[in-house]
Amino acid sequence: MDIIQHSIAVGKYLVSPLIRHQDDGNFAASVSIRSGHGSGMHDRVMRFTPRFASHAAAVGYAIDQGLGWVRERNAPLALSCAG
Repeated sequence: MDIIQHSIAVGKYLVSPLIRHQDDGNFAASVSIRSGHGSGMHDRVMRFTPRFASHAAAVGYAIDQGLGWVRERNAPLALSCAG
């Protein structure tokens, strides 16, 4: 398993792809989205069903999905601050 090599900090979130090499030669992608610190830390892990022919493609997909999740959570905040 690829243990969090490409983490990206976005505001209060840390987006970390988790990639697993499968027996069939493909790669499975998951992403961890962590927020908070200490006893208040929360970690959400999403696993995806598509399989990828390369490690890089799996990392890219996991990062895109994680950043999309963060953007969705921050969009209402950005809209309320703009008005």
